[in-house]
Amino acid sequence: MKNQNFKKYLLSALLVGLYSCNSTDDLTADSVVAATQFKVINVTNHDGKPFSTGKSANSTNGRYATNPGGGVMMQAFYWDVPAGGNWWNIIKGKITAWSNAGIGSIWLPPVSKAQNGPFSMGYDPTDYFDFGNFNQNGTVETRFGSRTELESLITKVHSENMQVYADMVLNHNSGGQLENNPFTGTQTYTNFTNVASGKFKRTSADFYKNAYGNNDEGAFGGFPDLAHVVPNVQDWLWKRADGVGKYYKNTMKFDGWRFDYVKGFAPWVINDWNANVGGFSVGELWDSNVNILNDWANAANSSVFDFACYYKMNDAFDGNNLNVLNDDMMWKRNPYKAVTFVSNHDTDEISKKELAYAYILTHEGYPTIFYRDYEEWLNKTKLDNLIWIHNNKGTGTTSILYTDNDEYIARRNGYNGNPGLVVYINNSSTWQERWIQTNWINANIKDFTGNSSWTPTTQSDKWVKIQCPPNGYSIWSVNM
Repeated sequence: MKNQNFKKYLLSALLVGLYSCNSTDDLTADSVVAATQFKVINVTNHDGKPFSTGKSANSTNGRYATNPGGGVMMQAFYWDVPAGGNWWNIIKGKITAWSNAGIGSIWLPPVSKAQNGPFSMGYDPTDYFDFGNFNQNGTVETRFGSRTELESLITKVHSENMQVYADMVLNHNSGGQLENNPFTGTQTYTNFTNVASGKFKRTSADFYKNAYGNNDEGAFGGFPDLAHVVPNVQDWLWKRADGVGKYYKNTMKFDGWRFDYVKGFAPWVINDWNANVGGFSVGELWDSNVNILNDWANAANSSVFDFACYYKMNDAFDGNNLNVLNDDMMWKRNPYKAVTFVSNHDTDEISKKELAYAYILTHEGYPTIFYRDYEEWLNKTKLDNLIWIHNNKGTGTTSILYTDNDEYIARRNGYNGNPGLVVYINNSSTWQERWIQTNWINANIKDFTGNSSWTPTTQSDKWVKIQCPPNGYSIWSVNM
């Protein structure tokens, strides 16, 4: 072992001597030695196109436009937003600023009337066609506002060339009346024949257990569990021209869907919805297993939230081991079906959020920003900078250039003439510097975050030395 180490030392010394004699300075030798420290991991292998929601936005009058790096989504709510029916108006007032910041879409909470009336966050749906325009469950408006205010918000979103996604709760219903249930021999709250809209009337025949079976993949919270195998349920959810899906898309003008609790039913449900209704689609499959996420996304023909990435970031940044970022994630396995996030209305575990946002906004997938992180808890100027970098520089496939416990460096390899970027994340308490290999020959580069004032020039072999501040990040690209 000692002899082997001596040979490595001797080789390094010879290289230093060689490059000192035949190049401008000893720094080139450092880069050669650095090349032996970490084997570059080419994470993704595709043609480099950005994530697509299936709908482009052309620039008009300075409004949001589809950009080289793909889109960014805003989760436009949090759990227990203020009640009182003003939330749609609050969000409408932020749309122009979000568009100017580079946000391309917003995800709204469930928009229909739910059992808890004016206090419900919408995840206990009663009447899918009551958008705050029927006196039902103790209120006309929903917690968020009236139908007129919702439609005004959607119109405003579209005026900025942005997209708007509806949160769809298809697993269960709530707020039905008691009825004698022949399948259970008891009385159950499964009578939805008196919904105020008069649309999608349901009885115990539409919920498990019923004539089709005892259960599906999962029930939630004791709520009546919709049986998607029942023709009446399929017709009203996604097949009928005046059913839920097509009404939301064609009349309410939603561009896509976030499907709640998709563990509760088989992926063919979402596949059928997407085939019949269309629009962008992402499922909430709360599981850290990449195989489960990927299998579901392929079977459902849908994107899926990258919970694998979420938990790996938590382990890496809060667990002080950035090597964990080498592990498998949905965006690595299937970048065109991965929706990444740092926190949401259900889970908020990552404490080093700025590092996590620097990660998802420089990597592949479709990054989501949580309302409270953007509007209340984090530095909005820094997030806006990261959004700009994502939109303008975050292009191409991904290669990991270096990791250890404290440092992580990755390269986006560029696409369609866009140079891509190099992101350097430092989880230690001191400044760090490292030689890395870029894709750029003799190019002047800079840190587009402004965290480093260096403006180095890459060498003829594409190597360059970059730095990163403590507990921070720097993001480098061609200075142009």
